[in-house]
Amino acid sequence: MQPPSRRTFLALGLITLTTACTGTDGTDAATKAPAPDPDAPVRLRAVAATDTLLSAYDALLGVPGARTALLQSLRAETAQHRAALAQGIPAASGTPTPGSPTTAPSTTPTSTTSAALATLERQTAQSHLADLDAARPPLARLLASVAAANALHATALGAPPDQPDPATTPTPSATAPEIALPALQQALSAEHAAVYGYGVVGAHLPDDQQRADARTYYAAHQAQRDAWQRLLTTLGTTPTPAAGGYQLPFPVTDAPTATKLAAHLETRLTTVYADLVADLPTPHRRTAATALRDCTLRAHHWGAPTTPFPGVPDPAPTPTVTPS
Repeated sequence: MQPPSRRTFLALGLITLTTACTGTDGTDAATKAPAPDPDAPVRLRAVAATDTLLSAYDALLGVPGARTALLQSLRAETAQHRAALAQGIPAASGTPTPGSPTTAPSTTPTSTTSAALATLERQTAQSHLADLDAARPPLARLLASVAAANALHATALGAPPDQPDPATTPTPSATAPEIALPALQQALSAEHAAVYGYGVVGAHLPDDQQRADARTYYAAHQAQRDAWQRLLTTLGTTPTPAAGGYQLPFPVTDAPTATKLAAHLETRLTTVYADLVADLPTPHRRTAATALRDCTLRAHHWGAPTTPFPGVPDPAPTPTVTPS
């Protein structure tokens, strides 16, 4: 077998002053009011939804017998979401203070159970996804990442995992920018690698629920691979073929190393799909965001460490917590 190409390594993720100017009216441009941020309305909606979620965590933390350690951990991540989503919003915009309860009766939490909080996490995720097309690419990427974290929180609170959506081929837009094609090819290459990797995973798992899960996830990645191939073909581009072979990031010899490989594959795919949300034209962002969510949940299933921002680096410092 030929040695793996550079594309093979990339698919598996192994390579591991401003100047003053004067305006036409003779005024210093630096003194002019900055242009309104087109993302501000989206950020304000996302922050408001997150404040409602923070209030719900505070309410449940006050209930005797609540799982305090878990709730505090999830609330801390939610506060990080809030800090990232609020970046750039002027203080005079009426944005609530971080973590403060919202005052609108329609958004005030009315239930203090884990099930109700899990439902609110999913509702918050849906509200973020609903704004994907209204956001500029960097914010859309952040919204998709936070929505994936919301889905993971709901699962941690005891809700059944979100059912992965069937991989479908988005209807290509006649004006789809060509700049999305390299990102789509990268997603396809990553899915080729995942399909290969899951073949290795399944071969080293005992014939039990873990192997059944591996088969299910293997089929999901095959379906997503086929969806990207169809889309690229429809766009008039030849889909990137699978490599002749892939070098694994570490030896896989037993069940523990097989599950470690599965977690590695899914975690690498979260980065691919977070980037794809920003690269795709607006009609197709939801497809990439759904893939990001599904990979996040699968990575958690295989024991990958959780992160407040699946697929993206931490975009905001952890809010300072003052001891009481």
